[in-house]
Amino acid sequence: MNSPAKIIIAPDSFKGTANADQAAQWLAEGVQEVLDCEIVLAPMADGGEGTAARFTGVDVTLPTTDALGRLIEASYRFDESTATAYIDVAAASGITLIDAPRPLIADTYGTGVLIADAQTRGARTIVLGLGGTATVDGGSGILVALGANLLDAQGHTIAQGGGGLAHLDHIDTAMLNIPAASVQWVLLSDVDNPATGPEGAAAVFGPQKGASPQDVEKLDAGLARLCQVTGVDPTTPGMGAAGGLAIGITWLSALLHGQPQVQLLPGAKVIASAAGLEDMEADLIISGEGRFDAQSLHGKVVGTVLEMAGTTPVAIVAGRHDAEANAWQITLGEGEPETQLREAGREVAQRFASMFKNQG
Repeated sequence: MNSPAKIIIAPDSFKGTANADQAAQWLAEGVQEVLDCEIVLAPMADGGEGTAARFTGVDVTLPTTDALGRLIEASYRFDESTATAYIDVAAASGITLIDAPRPLIADTYGTGVLIADAQTRGARTIVLGLGGTATVDGGSGILVALGANLLDAQGHTIAQGGGGLAHLDHIDTAMLNIPAASVQWVLLSDVDNPATGPEGAAAVFGPQKGASPQDVEKLDAGLARLCQVTGVDPTTPGMGAAGGLAIGITWLSALLHGQPQVQLLPGAKVIASAAGLEDMEADLIISGEGRFDAQSLHGKVVGTVLEMAGTTPVAIVAGRHDAEANAWQITLGEGEPETQLREAGREVAQRFASMFKNQG
């Protein structure tokens, strides 16, 4: 080659092993042991873990509650220049924050606290990363945190979480936090499931959050009732993400604006666009995640990178490969994550060098 090769390194996090920034850095270090090349680090996310960190701004940390109501601290990112707050719902309402999932009572109240705080700092747009939650509450916890009161037919407040939603009769908005409720919403997700039914939030994701078959029935009925009371269409693609969180947000925004000011978007594409990946030219792109499977090709980071790559060669690094792709597929070995990711970077670089040597 007449000029140094340009390699973009754009991995997702390797859950429980390395975050996206670490993975990108360690892969790059391995590549640089073999090649003298230009490297662009573009760590990624798809609406799940680490989404907020992919955007510019300052981190804000404050006390809030987890999905079971216990006091914790959580952080979000605020970009004052664009009046935009980037909040991972999992930062307060994530399943990794609780020891024993309780899907019937888990709620998103703690995320609502973060939203309200962001608005007081000047946020006019709230971007929510929807992955990794412990909740199937339809966003009702957020509504409560913003001053709404969810009542049954006798005028009593219903129980917290998705388990109480089947008893919902109406929502009292007398104490609603109007400024926080009036923001523009961008919801980033990696799934397009509807709110209810066999492909809905409770049926598909409830078991991952500890729901028994009986719990799933209760949660699905609760989300259906929430959609009925709020007038939200449960069949809308993506409405089932994060335990149906978009239901509550859509109703809230429509209440204030007449038409909901809510964008439900594929997280990986938005983040790739924010990183400028669509317009970058490269000789090779390296992506990766903990486990590459058929779902990786649908809305996830690796699938999005493959789609954007076009004819550019792609290498996929993963701890496990359960699907095939039109790419070099590298499986991590056993041992320390840093060591294994560096070794994977070296292996990709060696293949890349051999490819050009053979072409020469």
